[in-house]
Amino acid sequence: MDMPTIRARLLVVLAVLSGSVSVAGVPPATAAPPSGSLWFDDPTVTVQGGRFTDAHGREIVLRGYNVSGETKLAENKGLPFASVADARTSATALRALGGGNTVRFLLSWAYAEPERGRVDPAYLAAATDQMKAFLDAGIRVYPDFHQDLYSRHLFDSDSWYTGDGAPKWAVDAGNYPDESCGICLFWGQNITQNEAVKRASYDFWHNAHGVQDAFLATAQKTMAYVRQHLSADQFQGIAGFDPYNEPHAGVHDSGQTSRSWEKDLLWPFYEKFRARMDAAGWRDKPALVEPNLFWNANLDFQKQEGGLLDAGPLGPRYVFNTHFYDQKAISGVFMWGKAADGQYTGDFRTVRDRAAAARTAAVVSEFGHPLAGTVSDKAPTVLKAMYQALDSRLKGADWWSDPAASGPVLSASQWQWDLYNGRHREPMNGNPDKVLTTGDAWNDEDLSAVRLDDAGKPVLRQDARLLDRLYPSATAGETVGFTYEDRSRDGSTTLTWNPVPGSLPNVQRLVGSGQYGLLLWRSNGGPAPTEVHLPASFPTASTTVVSDLGTVHGPPAYTSTTPVGVALEPGGTGSRRLLLTARDSGVLHYALVTNGATAPSVELLTAARSELAAWAAKEVS
Repeated sequence: MDMPTIRARLLVVLAVLSGSVSVAGVPPATAAPPSGSLWFDDPTVTVQGGRFTDAHGREIVLRGYNVSGETKLAENKGLPFASVADARTSATALRALGGGNTVRFLLSWAYAEPERGRVDPAYLAAATDQMKAFLDAGIRVYPDFHQDLYSRHLFDSDSWYTGDGAPKWAVDAGNYPDESCGICLFWGQNITQNEAVKRASYDFWHNAHGVQDAFLATAQKTMAYVRQHLSADQFQGIAGFDPYNEPHAGVHDSGQTSRSWEKDLLWPFYEKFRARMDAAGWRDKPALVEPNLFWNANLDFQKQEGGLLDAGPLGPRYVFNTHFYDQKAISGVFMWGKAADGQYTGDFRTVRDRAAAARTAAVVSEFGHPLAGTVSDKAPTVLKAMYQALDSRLKGADWWSDPAASGPVLSASQWQWDLYNGRHREPMNGNPDKVLTTGDAWNDEDLSAVRLDDAGKPVLRQDARLLDRLYPSATAGETVGFTYEDRSRDGSTTLTWNPVPGSLPNVQRLVGSGQYGLLLWRSNGGPAPTEVHLPASFPTASTTVVSDLGTVHGPPAYTSTTPVGVALEPGGTGSRRLLLTARDSGVLHYALVTNGATAPSVELLTAARSELAAWAAKEVS
């Protein structure tokens, strides 16, 4: 390494340690955008009118995965990946196999600030380089300072459980009682039953020993470092920041409720974090803020009032960010059998309504279900029902009769995408006699949608039809309604919850037993097209599009004068998108996309288009 390079790196280290990087500096020279980018491919995300939007005013849907639970572990020192090469492999697979366009990128406070007041530039550099692997693949990123059960350092070396998040010095400052959860069947019970976890959480929210101030300072330095070490093009792909995973009071003060805790302690913390974002050069990025984690629990005895009800209109600088897991299904006791059509439409309607009331966009930054263990047989139906509810307010049986009630398509990140699933070497709580290798290697969880096969190649652990989905990634106007019938499988059974009704016989014949999606939208008059992600199960030669903009089997390559065309998605992963161009304004458009037809006749295409046109005119005023 030459002397100028050494000097430059030392200056960066000194800047981080002194905190001066909290002021936005000059970012690296602008790099070339991801390969395959077209003129409208600006990854910038803002919030306007309660929706995610891009630089062209198109509605954006962020879909993808959490990358990853590996950050909770010590084996790769709080990083999602062992190397940048693994991060690149994961990014390509996530796009090509999983259909994702966004990741929630987990960071560790413990590794970012191993000693009080000292931010580790080596950790920040490694994390930023791994973020670049996703940004360069055309995948948006929103970082998350992750914690569960406050900290690993609360737990004994022989404990049944572990945590992640706060560094050892923050735990040592509190002199907490020896941890114990009593009779706990699930790790989450530690949140409300483990006195050490409860007291440490309480101290964080009350800034005991100055731990919250330290966290905020580290967050600012982290954001400043990321801002200064990404190119301008790369930084455009940063969709925001998730300040704190699954916040919970730990212990309430006398007379305090979950709602007043949000008002008096949680929301002021988010305002402080927002100020740190501004100081770090993230002024134009939203804070993706989570309410009390139990606000939308689906077990009555676990549910707590909340949802940032007293924060007022959040507006464009904040996003309503929440998680959803079906605790009834996970318990194995409170829900027998499988999930069904429309199972979670009410749960996700609550998310949509709360975001709308707060006048901002919504994201479900975690959802999922165990893929191993006694309740894993529910996973195919639970995940299908969750994706269905993310796509629409309506269950499949009702969609065709009232598509205008479908509502906005929700952004979401599935938990999780861990290349190392089943291949870990994690000494639990530092115990060399308790090395975890199976599943996610964390509190007996096993939720990763991906793993490496024996040749080291990423492969899906869930049905590709479920994960690699057709969805409107960018809508040039306002989405009126969307549905996708993925025909995913539960064992050998194909699940069809939204069949084309018999009142549309030609559409029904065209779709057959294939997958299909249908998007309804009102145009905004802009030149940028509407984009629909095409799963790998929709090869161009086998894809049929029936739209008022054009009807075609095997769509042509996109050009600015082609109303219905196909192009690669940015990033060089081989993933593709359907591009629909409508230059009018305020006009209702529709597009049915299916892989069910083999060489359909012109007569069938014409008849299907006529049916859809009449149906849309009747059902959407």
